[in-house]
Amino acid sequence: MSTAQQPALQAYRASILHFHADPAVDNDATQWHEDGLLIVREGRIEAAGDYAQLHASLPPDTAVTDYRGKLIVPGFIDTHLHFPQTDIIASPAPGLLPWLEQYTFPAERRFAEPEHAAEVAEFFLDQLLRCGTTTAMVYCTVHPESAEAFFSASEKRNLRMVAGKVLMDRNCPEFLRDTAEGGARDTEDLIRKWHKRGRQLVAITPRFAPTSTDAQLQLAGELARAYPDTYIQTHVAESTDEVAWVKQLFPSARSYLDVYDRVGLLRPRAMYGHGIWLDDADFRRMAETQAAIAVCPTSNLFLGSGLFDFARADAARVPLSLATDVGGGTSFSMLQTMNEALKVARMGGTALSALRMFYLATLGAARSMQLEGTIGSFAPGTEADFIVLDPQATPLLARRTARTGSLEELLFAFALLGDDRSVAATYAAGCNVHQREI
Repeated sequence: MSTAQQPALQAYRASILHFHADPAVDNDATQWHEDGLLIVREGRIEAAGDYAQLHASLPPDTAVTDYRGKLIVPGFIDTHLHFPQTDIIASPAPGLLPWLEQYTFPAERRFAEPEHAAEVAEFFLDQLLRCGTTTAMVYCTVHPESAEAFFSASEKRNLRMVAGKVLMDRNCPEFLRDTAEGGARDTEDLIRKWHKRGRQLVAITPRFAPTSTDAQLQLAGELARAYPDTYIQTHVAESTDEVAWVKQLFPSARSYLDVYDRVGLLRPRAMYGHGIWLDDADFRRMAETQAAIAVCPTSNLFLGSGLFDFARADAARVPLSLATDVGGGTSFSMLQTMNEALKVARMGGTALSALRMFYLATLGAARSMQLEGTIGSFAPGTEADFIVLDPQATPLLARRTARTGSLEELLFAFALLGDDRSVAATYAAGCNVHQREI
């Protein structure tokens, strides 16, 4: 990793792909330059286009980094994952609720220790960057120290990250329980210290409805109204057991989603993990409020939670993105997440194109987060977060991509056969923050 001072003007030659629309609804959604040039000035995109048209605009002494034979795309955006669960990824359990009790809660206990939280945060960010993820919406633990450690590590690398201290004041071990008032106070402290400090953004983070009292959810809603440009993140309708539990705890609510809606937690910049068991009224309400869903296929399959219904969500025009959901999710790689999303969609009768999946992991995610124009594309002025994908990364990927006849086939090969090895380099705000070892 290198975060040394970069030249004010940088240029990169490679095939270049980004989006200006959703390819599911717009046949001209892509900007594709087979022999392209990406120009970066002071950490932001200045131009992206054909090399033949742009190279003459460069000052004569500009060094051009040559990535010909590789593909440059915007950095991946992972909209739902848990940094304290890094060490329990791939832990066996019969379902979501037993997995929380047996693995998650004991692992999270240690994050009251600042040194432990800091060490895991560094490893976690290393894994994201090696997989090409430059922005993520991250759950910390109930301990403010965990959020401090995460933001400090992210700030040091100048990454665009969203994170929040978990709110959890019931139905959890005593050692992980905060209070309604204390949790709100800690969250407000984080907002005042970290929100919009450099590239850091804060999320109000009730873990999920069963572990928050009505009082805690009410205070979370009050924070959301007091700080309307902050994020909200939580879980909804992940498993049938969870949905039944919510019905017992909140019998007056129309649905699981309604528990959040009635306290004001549905709005733009609200990201809901999973959404498998939502009904049509829930989908309509999410579309009305521009609250978004983070689709988490690897964790849904791993925990047996169910299959997300892309067709119903798209019909309602709910903002969607893809997420790894580490540590219930089984990989930090957004390419591997695309692999599983494709299969989940097909089991539900929807064919996801590779173009759509790359959109959901870049501009689609940025739009879900209300960050279009900041990240997720190569529009002029956006932050220069980008990755270099190598079609020669493995013998099988090289053999398959040598026989691709279209952009769709090339991206499909990356999505089905790619992983962290496919990421040759990762850049954040124009700085190289990961270089694959040869």
